Amino acid sequence: MDTTRNEALEAWMEEHGHSSNSLARAANSALERITGKLGKYDGRMVRDWRSGRVRWPNAATRRALEDVTGLAAVDLGFVPRGQPSSTAPPSQEDPMHRRTLVTGVITAAVAAAAPGTTAPRRIGMTDVQRLQDKFTAVIASDHRHGGQLGIEQRAVALAEEAINLQNAGSATQRVRSNLYATAASFRSSAMWAAIDGRRFNEAIGHMREAQTLVELSGDQAIKFRIWSHAGSLYRHTGRPADALAANDVARHLHITRRDPMFASLGMARQMAIQGVAHDYGSLRRSFDQAQDAMGRAEPGAYRPVWMTAFYDEAELHSLALTAYLAVGDWSTAEYHAHRCLAALRSHMVRSRAIATSRLAHAQLAQGDADTATHTAMNVPAEAATQHARVSRMLQEFGAALRATAPGSASARTWIEHTAAWRATA
Repeated sequence: MDTTRNEALEAWMEEHGHSSNSLARAANSALERITGKLGKYDGRMVRDWRSGRVRWPNAATRRALEDVTGLAAVDLGFVPRGQPSSTAPPSQEDPMHRRTLVTGVITAAVAAAAPGTTAPRRIGMTDVQRLQDKFTAVIASDHRHGGQLGIEQRAVALAEEAINLQNAGSATQRVRSNLYATAASFRSSAMWAAIDGRRFNEAIGHMREAQTLVELSGDQAIKFRIWSHAGSLYRHTGRPADALAANDVARHLHITRRDPMFASLGMARQMAIQGVAHDYGSLRRSFDQAQDAMGRAEPGAYRPVWMTAFYDEAELHSLALTAYLAVGDWSTAEYHAHRCLAALRSHMVRSRAIATSRLAHAQLAQGDADTATHTAMNVPAEAATQHARVSRMLQEFGAALRATAPGSASARTWIEHTAAWRATA
C-alpha cells in the first residue's frame, strides 16, 4: 500500500501550531457542532492521516476537517478512493504550491486594481493566544480582588478587542471560533465581576452578550461557565427556580459527561441553589454526588484556566457552606467553613474573605459571640471595605451581633474594629 506522507496536512498543522492531539480535539469539537455528537478522534488517528495510512477519511471526518481548516479535503492532501497519488487530480497536485500560486495571482490582481492598498492581515492562533494570556490575568485579578468595577470594565474592553480582531483580517474557521470563545470568556468574567460586586443589572447585560458569543464559538466549556454563572446570578437575586433552570442547561452539556469535574461543579452549584430554595432534604445527596464526580475526574487532565484556578475541594465546601447557611443549619455550615478554609489555595484571597465572613455568621447564630467576633475581625480591611459582597455580609454580621448581644464586650470590640476599617478606607 502506498503510504506517501501527507505533506499538505503536515504543512497546515505546522503553520497553525497544531499537534496531532490538538488537531484531534479541534476535529472532535467541529464534528459536535456539525452533528451534535462529539467525535472520537485522537492523536493516533491524526498521525494516520499525516503518514498517509489513511488517504481518504470518511465523509464526516472530511467535513469536520474542512470546518477546522477552511480548506477542501483534497487541498489538505487527501486523495479520493481509486485515485493513485501519482496521478492526483488537478486540485490535488502539489496543493501547497497551488495555493501559493493562486494566492499570488489574487494578491497581484488586487494590487493592480487598487494601487497603494495592502493585503489583508492574516489572523492566527498567536493572536488568540495573546488574548487568552490576558484572560488568565483577568482570572488572577478576580481571585485576588473580586467584584471590582475595574475588573468588569477591563474584561469588557478585552471582549471588544477579540470581536474587533474578527474584522481585522482573514482567518480560518478554527481561529474565528476561538476568537468568539475568547470574547465570550471575557464577557463571562465581566458578568461574574458584576455579580460579585452586586451590580446585577449590568450582570444581566453581560450574560446576554456572552450567550450570543458562545453560540458563535461552539465552545462547550465556556458555555458551561456562562450558564453556570447565570444560575449564580439568579440565586443571588432570589430567583431559585430560574437559577435551577439555568444551572440545568450547564449540567446537561456534553462536557459534563466527558469530564466529571464539570459534572461536579454543576452539582455543587445546584446544591447552593437548593439552599436558597430551602430544599434541605437534597443538600447531602447533592454534596455526595459532587464529591463523587470530583473523585472520578482525571487528575492533570486539560481544563480551561478559569476552572483550574478555582474549582477544587475548597470551593465544593464553600458552596456547601452557602447552602447550609441558607437553610439555617449553623453547625453543618460551620463544619464546611472550616474544611473550606483549610483547603483554600493562597491565591484565593477573595474566597477566603467570603468564607471567613460566613463562618462568623454560623458561629454567631450558635450563640458564640466572642468567637464569631474574633473570626470576623480576621477578614482583611481591603476586602471588608472594597468588596461589595463581603462588605454586605459584615454589615449584616454587625447588625446581628448588636441584636443578639447588645452592649456586650464583643459588640463594643466590633464597633471599634469597623471604625478603624472606615478610617483606612
